[in-house]
Parts: sequence; structure tokens; C-alpha cells
Amino acid sequence: MTSSNRPSAPRRGWLWIALAFVLGLVIMAGAAALLTNIQTRKNEQAKSPLMIIPIAANELDPAVWGKNFPREYDSFMKTKDDTIKTPYGGSVPFSKLERYPALVRVWAGYAFSVDYNKARGHFYALDDQKKTKRQDFAKQPGTCANCHAAETPQLIQQMGWEQFSVTPYKEISGTLHTGTSCADCHDPVTMELRITRPAFKNAMAARGIDLSKATRQEMRTYVCAQCHVEYYFKGDNKLLTFPWTKGQTIEDIEAYYDEIGFKDWTHGETGAPMLKMQHPETELYSTSIHARSGVACADCHMPYVRDGAVKVSDHWLRSPLTNINKACQTCHKQDEQELKDRVALIQNRTADLERSSEKALLDAMDSIKAAIAAGASDEALAPARQLHRRASMRYDFVMSENSTGFHSPQESARILANATDFARQAQVAALQALKK
Repeated sequence: MTSSNRPSAPRRGWLWIALAFVLGLVIMAGAAALLTNIQTRKNEQAKSPLMIIPIAANELDPAVWGKNFPREYDSFMKTKDDTIKTPYGGSVPFSKLERYPALVRVWAGYAFSVDYNKARGHFYALDDQKKTKRQDFAKQPGTCANCHAAETPQLIQQMGWEQFSVTPYKEISGTLHTGTSCADCHDPVTMELRITRPAFKNAMAARGIDLSKATRQEMRTYVCAQCHVEYYFKGDNKLLTFPWTKGQTIEDIEAYYDEIGFKDWTHGETGAPMLKMQHPETELYSTSIHARSGVACADCHMPYVRDGAVKVSDHWLRSPLTNINKACQTCHKQDEQELKDRVALIQNRTADLERSSEKALLDAMDSIKAAIAAGASDEALAPARQLHRRASMRYDFVMSENSTGFHSPQESARILANATDFARQAQVAALQALKK
């Protein structure tokens, strides 16, 4: 019998298993290396975005930035559309004084009683500011350019923060040519979100918040909070200041202003020392379930969209009502009509409460005027005037905020209920002064 050099069947089986194992290890190592390389390239791209052309540090023209980021630029340019209507907002301009005639009396003696229009999209931020009649009425300071002109950071760097703020707006308006710009929110080299306005930096520092530690999600709110806030002009230098050191609720803001003895103007009919709320979207939003859930402004107003295999933030800043699918249904699984109906319910009820507060304010004003006409002293009228101030600022906090209550429905209802209450108290106090 001759012996064979071929391995036995069991031995051949083990050889095949070993070979397959080694081959598997090679494939796994290759796949791991490939994935590592892909992730490395993604990280590199995230840190240093692909640039067709370099962006200069002082470049403000969105069209130049758009050469590198055409998707974002194309969507931003849609903010030029001023034909979009929603029940209480949209981009179609209209006079709020004509739609709500009570405002002429509510703000009597102040610039907003002369001209107050619904703002258009971000594309028109500078145009609308230059055209407002409030410029002539109030002789606005350069501070007003803070949120309406992309040139602001450069002018501040050239002139200094205080000199820029105190210079009359009309003296610097000729140097302002660009409204909202990519540079307002993005670093020109890394494209990372950044803060470019001193007032927000100062306000956050005063609250003990270190912006250098902000997460990207927080920054997606912070860049908006540079402008969509309540503010005032501090001191003779008219420094733009956010009244946040005590907090962001209406009571915190009132306590801040009362402590420093601040007033925006003296009411033209009642003589009360008044506070004009601006557009406190950030403050109202801060009390909402969305804020507590970590939802950023950009999640709803600039939601992520896909263009082929690319995911970008939609820079068509607009009402979520025009984009329910991307803005709302990413989190809320109800159908589109149900979500629209929910928004309508909130806004309609808020609007009804606003009209009730207006009526109470006008009644209080009429009573104070009657007491003044009858010869009531300033001392006797002081309680009524202080209550008028408290009622009006609360009404204004919701009325001048651009969501008609949606950013925080329960807080809006609470504030307007208190506004009505204080207005009725002012009416009673005025009647008591009249009797005396």
C-alpha cells in the first residue's frame, strides 16, 4: 500500500476555516481603515469647509459668500419675497397702526405712535429701517444700526462702541449699504457660528454665561438673540443694553428698569413714565416648553433640509407655518392641518386677549385724563400712573413680540391677564384721585 501526501478531509476543513478567518480579518481591517479615513475627511471638512474662493474678514456681500455656499445663499435670497401671508405675520408689509388703531393712543407721545409697520424679511432689514418715519420723530442714535446693518461691527471697530452708539443715525446712514449678512452669524474662515454684536456679549457676561463654552445648538439660538430682544439705550452715550441682569421674565425686566429709574418716554395723554417693549422673542421663548426641551430658534425658522446627499440649514428665515413639514413634523407627528389648527388656536386666543388688554388700557387712560382735567394733583395721580406703566409694558411685551403668543402660549396669556388687571387697577386709582 502506498501512502498519499494529500491532507485528510478533516485537516483540509480546518485549513479552509483558518484561511477564511485570516481573510475576514484583512477585510475588517480594510473596512476599518476606510471608515477611519472617511471620518477623518469629514472632520477635516467640518473644520475647514471646502472653499472655492477665500472669504475676506471684512466681506459683507452675501453673494460673495454664496460662491462657496450656493445652497445657503439661494435660500437666503428667498427672504426677498414680501408676498407671503400668515394670519398674524408673514412677509407682507402693513401698518400696524392702521390695523390696530388703539396703538396710536397706547403709545401717545412716542415715535411708535407715528410709524409702526410689520417688518418684511431679513433681506429688507436695512431698507425698512432707513424708511421709517421714526427717524425724523425721534432723531435716532447710531445704536439703531446695530441690528439693521451688517457694517455695524466694522464701524464699532473703527469708531469705538461708545462713539458709534452716540453718533446720530443719519450721520452714519450713508455708510450703511448691507442689511443682514452671512458675516453677522458666521466666521468667514471656519463658517462656525459666532457672536458679532457687543450688546449680547455684554448681557451674557453680566449673567455669568461664558459664550466660549456654548454648544453649537445653543449658538443656533444665540445668533438670533443678538437682535430679537427687548433693549434700551443706556445713558447719555445711548449704549445698546439688554435688561437681563435680574432675569428675562417680564417681572425681572420691570424690576431692572424700576431699580435704575428708567423710562422711555412720558405718556402724551396721562403723563405716566412709560416703558416701550421692543420685540422680545428671546425673552418670551425662554419661558417655553421648546426652550426647556433644547429646541433652538433655527430648528423651527431655519430647519435642516436635504439637497441630494447634502444636509444644510435652510436660510430662508420665515414663519414655520409656511414650512410645517420641515419645521414642525420632524418632532411632532400630527398631520399638517392639525398642527396649523393648533397654532391658529393659540394665536387667535392671544389676539383676543390683546384686544381685551387694549380696551382696559384705553379705559384707564380716559380715567386718568378725566382726573387731570378735574385738577387732580401729581401726587394723587402717581398710583394710577404707575399702574398704567405696569399694564402698558405687559401688553406691549406680547403685542410687539412677533409670534402672537406662540413662542410661549401660557406665559403670553398670563402676562396679558396681568396687563388687563393692572389697567383696571389704574382706572380705579384714577377714579379715586378724581373723587378726592
